[in-house]
Amino acid sequence: MDEEMYESEDSKVIPMTSITNGTGEAVAPDVFYYTDQIVNISFIGYPDSGEWVLVDAGLPKSADEIRYEAATRFGEDSRPSAIILTHGHFDHVGGLVELVQEWDVPVYAHEQEIPYLTGEKSYPEPDPGVEGGLLAKISKYYPNKPINLSSAVKPVPGLKEWQWIHTPGHSPGHVSFYRERDAMLLSGDAFITVRQDSFYNVLMQTSEVNGPPRYLTTDWEAAKKSVETLEALKPDTVVPGHGTAMQKEALQEGLKHLVETFDQTAKPDYGRYVEDTKYH
Repeated sequence: MDEEMYESEDSKVIPMTSITNGTGEAVAPDVFYYTDQIVNISFIGYPDSGEWVLVDAGLPKSADEIRYEAATRFGEDSRPSAIILTHGHFDHVGGLVELVQEWDVPVYAHEQEIPYLTGEKSYPEPDPGVEGGLLAKISKYYPNKPINLSSAVKPVPGLKEWQWIHTPGHSPGHVSFYRERDAMLLSGDAFITVRQDSFYNVLMQTSEVNGPPRYLTTDWEAAKKSVETLEALKPDTVVPGHGTAMQKEALQEGLKHLVETFDQTAKPDYGRYVEDTKYH
């Protein structure tokens, strides 16, 4: 694989955890998600098929955990046909460079996300001054420099059975994935099921439908439209980027409430990216 690939300049272990750290759950026979500290990684594929894809790659230094989970579910020396990304923030690409170098597989992301995955652009810095709790306040310490996947990363293709949905706002090229036959949604960070800026809620994984993480969301108008798009699908199950999977009425009612109250409950009252339109 291309020798030009490299990790983010400011990649480092982030000292966060939750009660679900290191655990996984199958929400369908071919959809399994695993929690790396506070972020979810999904494995799509039947355990006995030999064909699977990885969705996102966790926090920095997560490659060993991902390899172990892949071997447990799909067998020793198994590797995915591809890795697909909801977006490229540090907590979704942490193990990516190491895994791509070892597995020699393509990575797919929305074309608007690719500059942040090829070393060309850094994301806007997290906003520690945004309205929110402790995890928002310490967000200035989170990595935001780009990784470089060089030619390994490509614009999103079709994924069998799954619809790609562009859901910007949290990042320019954020995408979610929806499967119609069982109304399964992988929402990434377009909406999540934990209040991500609350240390206690993240630690205990208190389950509730929430908007995207406030400290890294740069376009709140687009974020609102993305939630409206996903709510209109009426998903039966969601695997979010953060928080536990939710289903049926709790999910649908929570999403409906989020859409109806987005400006009051999701969008912060103040913050760099609320007040400054240059990022929109």
